[in-house]
Amino acid sequence: MFPVLRSACAAARPARLSRPKPLGSRYFSKSHTFSRLRVESRFSPAVVVIGLIPIFTFALGTWQVRRRRWKLDLIEQLNDQADRAPLALPEFVNLDILPEFDFRKFVATGEWDHARAILVGPKTREGTLGYQVVTPLIRQDGSTILVDRGFVAKEYVSPDRQVRLYDQPKGAVKVLGMLRTQLQKKNPFTPENKPERGEWYWPDVEGMKEWLGGDEKNVQGAFLEEIFDGNTGEISDRMSKGIPVGRPGHIELRNMHATYALTWYSLSAATAFMFLALVRKRKPLSTFR
Repeated sequence: MFPVLRSACAAARPARLSRPKPLGSRYFSKSHTFSRLRVESRFSPAVVVIGLIPIFTFALGTWQVRRRRWKLDLIEQLNDQADRAPLALPEFVNLDILPEFDFRKFVATGEWDHARAILVGPKTREGTLGYQVVTPLIRQDGSTILVDRGFVAKEYVSPDRQVRLYDQPKGAVKVLGMLRTQLQKKNPFTPENKPERGEWYWPDVEGMKEWLGGDEKNVQGAFLEEIFDGNTGEISDRMSKGIPVGRPGHIELRNMHATYALTWYSLSAATAFMFLALVRKRKPLSTFR
């Protein structure tokens, strides 16, 4: 009897419904649930910065090419000035028109005022330490101009610059020199000149003029660099005898712009190659996580 009742109850019990599975469970396991799409780009901020370097360095190389052309034109112009026949330096030098005659050759006559000579330096010439000798030249009309006689080794000058054993000719002299209006400027590392102690570290023409008496003593602001076009042997002989060695008669301006341009162009090519190699390695990826 009981087995019959158990079978009847089981037949009357409603069937158990199974819980529906979430949509997509057929395609994703619990360990790979869908969240958000992450995209890795080729061009991160660092890659963009690296990509700008070739452009920047190429522009610098092009700028150096233009600077080289400008420097060559300037050297040609200055040599054209220097190659002209020397002029007699007038009694009165008009400072307003001096820039037009920069690097032009002039002839001046007079007598050296060695007692008030100014030693600018120390400087070096071909590995030798010494000074530039700037000596006032008193002309026949009574006016005074400044003449850079050239370089002399320090062995002919005492440490306090008071005893000077270099060549100091007497009497009337005729000087062939190059007029200069744009001399070396003082940089932040150059000490201040101390005229009262006889220490001049850079050629301050206006300061030298005032130290020698200025307009009251008829000192003019003209500055000549005496020319000496001797060969290497003659230069060595002069230096060994304590005779100041003047500047050459042609223009010597440093022109390294071709080297600078080659350096920038090479750096541009190298960084461009690095940029392309980096972009190729960084392929865009779409991943799920």
